[in-house]
Amino acid sequence: MLFERSGVEPGSTVLVQGAGGGVATALILLGRAGGYRMWVTSRSEAKREQALELGADQAFATGSRLPERVDVVMETVGQATWSHSVRSLRPGGRIVISGATSGAAPPAELSHIFFRQLAVVGSTMGSRDQLGRLMAFCEQTGVRPKIDRVLPLSQAADGFAAMISGDVFGKIVLTG
Repeated sequence: MLFERSGVEPGSTVLVQGAGGGVATALILLGRAGGYRMWVTSRSEAKREQALELGADQAFATGSRLPERVDVVMETVGQATWSHSVRSLRPGGRIVISGATSGAAPPAELSHIFFRQLAVVGSTMGSRDQLGRLMAFCEQTGVRPKIDRVLPLSQAADGFAAMISGDVFGKIVLTG
């Protein structure tokens, strides 16, 4: 999502919508280690502070006007942040989508997309080769996932409830 699909190089400004999720926290850690300028949004002031502690360069309230437009937006939230994602990009910028937790049918904002020549790119899983390179990157840089909590599989419902309520900062790990 960050190193392949974003199309940007180190030094670029990357906006991560929804700073507290597992993908978002991974993006902050990986982007910081990879030399990107990492900006985040969150509704929660506590999560914005945690994102800064994790390595984000700047943190903003969801929907806030940014000091400048960004090169790429990492979008996992969907409908609730889509308009902000589109409007936050510099001309020729790109949105990389890997989720839509708040809804998958936002207004398309087509005039903004074609007038400003924006790109919208989907991202799911990478290849086995990309995973190997990512593991080597993590080994070389010391980057590790941010774990919010570890629960036994029998408490998976508690983990899902925490995700639904937004009471998470990082990954929830379920053990067997």
